[in-house]
Amino acid sequence: MSRTRQQNVTAAQWSANGGALGSPDLTVPGNQVFGANVFSTDVQRARLPKHVFKALQASLAEGKALDTALADSVAQAMKGWALERGATHYTHWFQPLTGMTAEKHDSFYGPTGDGNALAEFSGKELIQGEPDASSFPTGGIRATFEARGYTAWDPTSPAFILENPNGALLCIPTAFVSWTGEALDTKIPLLRSMDALSKSAVHALGLLGDSEASRVFTTVGPEQEYFLIDEQYYYERPDLITTGRTLFGAKPPKGHELDEHYFGSIPERILACMMETERELAKLGVPVKTRHNEVAPNQYELAPIFENSNVSCDHQQLTMQLLQNIARRYGLVCLLHEKPFAGVNGSGKHNNWSMGTDTGVNLLEPGETPSENLQFLFFCTAVVAAVNKHQALLRASVANIGQDHRLGANEAPPAIISIFLGGELEKVFDAIASGEAAAASDNGFLGLGTPALPPLPLHGGDRNRTSPFAFTGNKFEFRMLGSSSSLGLPNTVLNTIAAEAIDELAAALESKLGGGASLEEAVIAAVRESYTANSQVVFGGDNYAEEWHAEAAERGLHNLPNTPDALPWFVADSTIEVMGTYGVLSERELESRFEVAVEQYGTKVNIEAETAASIARTMLLPASVRHLNELLASGREGLIDEFAPLVAEFHAAIVALEQANEDPGLEGMELAQYFRDTVLTAMTDVREVADKLEKLVADDLWPLPKYAEVLFIK
Repeated sequence: MSRTRQQNVTAAQWSANGGALGSPDLTVPGNQVFGANVFSTDVQRARLPKHVFKALQASLAEGKALDTALADSVAQAMKGWALERGATHYTHWFQPLTGMTAEKHDSFYGPTGDGNALAEFSGKELIQGEPDASSFPTGGIRATFEARGYTAWDPTSPAFILENPNGALLCIPTAFVSWTGEALDTKIPLLRSMDALSKSAVHALGLLGDSEASRVFTTVGPEQEYFLIDEQYYYERPDLITTGRTLFGAKPPKGHELDEHYFGSIPERILACMMETERELAKLGVPVKTRHNEVAPNQYELAPIFENSNVSCDHQQLTMQLLQNIARRYGLVCLLHEKPFAGVNGSGKHNNWSMGTDTGVNLLEPGETPSENLQFLFFCTAVVAAVNKHQALLRASVANIGQDHRLGANEAPPAIISIFLGGELEKVFDAIASGEAAAASDNGFLGLGTPALPPLPLHGGDRNRTSPFAFTGNKFEFRMLGSSSSLGLPNTVLNTIAAEAIDELAAALESKLGGGASLEEAVIAAVRESYTANSQVVFGGDNYAEEWHAEAAERGLHNLPNTPDALPWFVADSTIEVMGTYGVLSERELESRFEVAVEQYGTKVNIEAETAASIARTMLLPASVRHLNELLASGREGLIDEFAPLVAEFHAAIVALEQANEDPGLEGMELAQYFRDTVLTAMTDVREVADKLEKLVADDLWPLPKYAEVLFIK
């Protein structure tokens, strides 16, 4: 048996470790684990004095800061709860501009001077921390030598306990701000955008006759796609270790052409890993609902129930962290790269977004009465207007180098933003735009009567999986996020542009009401004008078709196929205006995010290019030369003539890549464009030859595990 086959046998062997087996009977109250490690409202009610609990809830409801006495009481209760659960340290858990989370652990215990230690934790320590944050990306907001930054407690996202085999850690979700007050994270802008949208939506609801709602929340339910592969293969692939994706790999004889993996039976080891992950997430209050096989072999999906945007963003970061940590307990590695295997389905994260009131009304759900449907049409129209006006900014919010390998292929939403409304809902808007009543349809949709509106269908059409922004019954599904992406920035953008569009539509409504129109007449007129002006972004066909690209150009839609094309929209005048008007991101904060994104793009491409050159030079080229030497020794001229030119071509491509990797003396966007146009092209040239060689070099000589092994050993 060859060395490769022996590795496959080893990787395929697995026996249950019992980590996720023997699940308790959840009908027994004591066995319920959901939220067990969360300092939830119920825990607060049980541990805080009644007056403190009421004061805390009032502060949260009104968005007011906590006074010192109140913070001290909360800190003492939180400390006692954490100590009982085995925590020895606490951390301010925050989300800097790295796309990941950050933490610095501080012990509860301090020496008393008599050889003992006392557990201490004050309100001041709860509310504010001062991390040594000089090495986090800031995009020029702070110099490297300026180490001071502050973390501030976000009391709307509950504290939680992260368990470890050797102890536990109290995590306090926080925001991260510079000494001069600029946001250095993804949370502060998100919270600002949620406040902005709430203010705009509550004002609009008042015009629409709703006097009860005092706050509107945006909710998110992300669908997380990921790969699980045997860790043996991971450690045998330097490209996976360094970059998160395979830089080499020929297409296997079988991929996902047969579609048998999608929604198929979940392999035992994978299911055990999933079950333990879900149990740990449940302890942290993450409402995981769905799990299934995805399209590609060894690709899977996990999805939670909707939560408020900031809590959902925190939980999504925890989900990615736990997926990666728990996979290791099963001899697996979780890959969150958007395109870990070329030619194989990539991984995204569908961002299901909606708006709801504090009275329990989903503003994007068609209702049963004309007034409810007026409300629905108003807010749905505002979203259409927002996406059309800021389509390029939405595209920029999901741009990164991993996405450039995924977006635009026949597996993921294209780089052109469009909205799918569904056939029936599009009929409604077209009828409003034309001023004509819509005919009844076979599925029970009632014709449109003006000014009174009939009930609208909850699901007025089939899904369109090619659409980047689709209405799916009572929410919009923004399908362009990458698997590794934080939810923070895309939802900040969505909330802010929706707030602007709601205000603009509300101003039109006020004007018409002031002119003597009835509410129904005013809403229909405002919706008609807005939809007519923005309907070019609505498209129900195949977003992958070349014909659509040409049509989109005629409609004036943006086509931004890669990250360097998209990123400048962070600092476009329209972005600076909307973000500044709503107090979400200042011009300086936007410029910082642009600088960080440009730098990260170039840095990641450079890492990939140098890794590719190293693997090609030190692993693949020697293997190819050894194979060539064996052919030369055999004297088989036909085989030699077939193989020798490829080796020479491979060497030349490696040299060209190494030259491309040399410092071109450029900076900023010019450097990013150089990496896109020159370095990535050189990498592609090297890979094309390497993948041909993989199919010719003797199996026992090729040093990298192949796709046929990595993707199918479970």
